[in-house]
Amino acid sequence: MFPDLALYVGGQWLAQASGGWHEVLNPATGAVLGRLPLAGAAELDAAAQSAQRGFEVWRRHTPMQRADVLRGAAQRMRECAAQAAAVLSLEQGKPLAEAAREWGLSADILDFQADEGRRVYGRTVAPRVPGVLQHQVLRQPVGPVAAFTPWNFPAQLPVRKLAGALAAGCSMVLKPAEETPATAQRIVQCLLAAGLPPEAVNLVCGVPAQVSQALIAHPAIEMVSFTGSVAVGRLLGEQAARELKRYSAELGGHAPVLLAPDVDPIALLPQLVQAKFRNAGQVCASPIRFYVPRAALPAFADGFAAAAQALRSGPGSDPATQMGPLTHARRVQDMQRFVDEAVAAGARCLCGGAALPGPGFFYPPTVLVDLAAGARVLREEPFGPLALLLPYDTLDDAIAQANDSPYALGAYAFTRDLGHAHRLAEELQAGMVGINHFGVSQAELPFGGFKRSGQGHEMGPEGLLEHTHLKTVTLGAPP
Repeated sequence: MFPDLALYVGGQWLAQASGGWHEVLNPATGAVLGRLPLAGAAELDAAAQSAQRGFEVWRRHTPMQRADVLRGAAQRMRECAAQAAAVLSLEQGKPLAEAAREWGLSADILDFQADEGRRVYGRTVAPRVPGVLQHQVLRQPVGPVAAFTPWNFPAQLPVRKLAGALAAGCSMVLKPAEETPATAQRIVQCLLAAGLPPEAVNLVCGVPAQVSQALIAHPAIEMVSFTGSVAVGRLLGEQAARELKRYSAELGGHAPVLLAPDVDPIALLPQLVQAKFRNAGQVCASPIRFYVPRAALPAFADGFAAAAQALRSGPGSDPATQMGPLTHARRVQDMQRFVDEAVAAGARCLCGGAALPGPGFFYPPTVLVDLAAGARVLREEPFGPLALLLPYDTLDDAIAQANDSPYALGAYAFTRDLGHAHRLAEELQAGMVGINHFGVSQAELPFGGFKRSGQGHEMGPEGLLEHTHLKTVTLGAPP
């Protein structure tokens, strides 16, 4: 079932490379799934040069031609959806149903950007200077892009970057996570089968720091796109700034969920618990901090813990699994440190709180209450199955607590009051706010945030425009 792994450089699939090998593990068992060749300096240089050649070819395709390729790739993704979802679940760990939804949404993103690429409008400006006939403002593709994606959404995150860049006429060197390379490999195969010029995309994996340093400094690369941690995002941003290259980064979040006084928090439990533990909480816009009226918190906490404890953990391939493993062992260790530090400072753990026995990287749904104001888990993104339940006294208090975070990616609120809904949408500090639902990630909508959550956007028209630059053309009368 698991494919042979390879890099794609200069229009060729490479079953071995100069950087050595990486073992890809099944997070549900710890067993080796396959061996991934790693790019060294030679392959990285070749990939960047290939992207430059590919850009010169791809940029000359008309928007209609580019749209045909992207739609064709989306169709091929749908045709192999069952096999692709099984591989995605196997290497990343999420339940098969979640993997299938991710793969389907990724195809939708390609379709949306295919059409959006036909609507990259400039404008004509009437001249006011004698002898000038016309002013034009044009949008043109930035050039070859180096894109770096993590392991939590191994289909959707690469496609977000590929779709916007390719629709704009850019080429790309894509570096997916070494933990989940097979999914990105299949996406590239679908693009090539749909007619993408061979050198318009290159796929490399390797030692992350070496890959990023080589690609960002390479003169062929014009833009850097990253999804990952704040620490790495800062480092790559500094490298891109030294080269004066465009930089787009989505760096995670710490999403609050505010339950207004006019809703029944117990009735919302099924929706809240499902959203919290999707992909084992390994979601940048995952709900983390749940703010509940103080009087309602005890009953809500008991109900939340009971619902979380009832979730069935297991391998993603098991149809009965409701939450899969974390993607690698260090995530389990990180969860334990967050919990141990919070409990030592006075928090109570209502369920979970210790790694599950047996093989694989399993950590159970965990619910914490009575958190100290300075708890690290309230300030740093846990990126795992931890739910933090917190009381508030007034809506002003709840909004202030929700905004008291260095992150500003996603935020959510539930209310039946239209006035509250408008106020929360306006005042919650986040790039994306969901009122009465969690569906902020859609192909048609820009995805991104501010503060430490990064800069720039993916998906929506904005995700395409991110990969263009403006050119002003002034047309004078012939001499």
